[in-house]
Amino acid sequence: MTLDDIAADVWLPIPADEIDGLPAPGASGLNYRFWDGGPDFPADPARCAFYVVPYMKGEEIAVRPLAGMSSVRVVQTLSAGVDHVTPGIDALRSGVRLCNARGVHEASTAELTLALILASLRGIPGFVRGQDAEEWRAGFYPALADKSVLIVGYGSIGAAIEDRLAPFECARIVRVARSARTTARGPVLPLTELAAQLPQADVVVLSTPLTPETRQLAGADFLARMKDGALLVNVARGPVVDTAALLKEAESGRIRAALDVTDPEPLPAGHPLWHAPGVLVSPHVGGSTSAFMPRAKRLIAAQLTRFVAGEEPANVVLTT
Repeated sequence: MTLDDIAADVWLPIPADEIDGLPAPGASGLNYRFWDGGPDFPADPARCAFYVVPYMKGEEIAVRPLAGMSSVRVVQTLSAGVDHVTPGIDALRSGVRLCNARGVHEASTAELTLALILASLRGIPGFVRGQDAEEWRAGFYPALADKSVLIVGYGSIGAAIEDRLAPFECARIVRVARSARTTARGPVLPLTELAAQLPQADVVVLSTPLTPETRQLAGADFLARMKDGALLVNVARGPVVDTAALLKEAESGRIRAALDVTDPEPLPAGHPLWHAPGVLVSPHVGGSTSAFMPRAKRLIAAQLTRFVAGEEPANVVLTT
């Protein structure tokens, strides 16, 4: 890629003067435009060559300018998943690179995953309610030590979760992904092995992207195969889990769940998931921490440096 004879606007959801390391506007030929999803576009979308999608603003805002971006070369999300952008990809010309934010969310999402596991196992929500009611809720609670953990979806976030599980003396950690491979920590089993692994896991962590293949992956059959008392942790996307099937299992008391993402989302008032027994809900905050902004800025600067140099961007998940 070169910038010769092409539109050179870059749409950023962070003001350019707050991002260290960006190619200088004059020397690079780039024109930085700030747009964080507001009602008015910062410039003609047809002049946009590089579009950084506003973070956590939803599908409607993410795809709104795409139909007019006739010159765009790269669409960069600041999320690990790209499912909020793919509905608008068909409007783009051939050859556009869609890139995700690999490297931005691993630390934060892995931290929250461990927090959800430990909070659920050790009964922290009950302790908080006990403190509110001035009740001393002593007793024995499950530990993460000696548990078998199954990680479903073993990209960079899945690997970061395992890195943080390592000190907790788990009996066994099993990795499952779309296809088999070997990693430094051990083998990754293919998705075809998932059904056989579910009955052996005390904790099942979902960290897979949302695709047609993973939508409602954790459905009635998946959940029925989980052992009694097992914990399902979803830090992927809400629709990876069949909500109705999960509610049925949770309301029976057979399994528990810790959910950073839900379907629907945001979870509306009155929804039965709020009060389902054994279910802990956090409001999709896996990546929303102090670690996000510095990593997001470094990614944007690195990607635009590659762009100006005519190099292939990193983290390409599909090309139109």
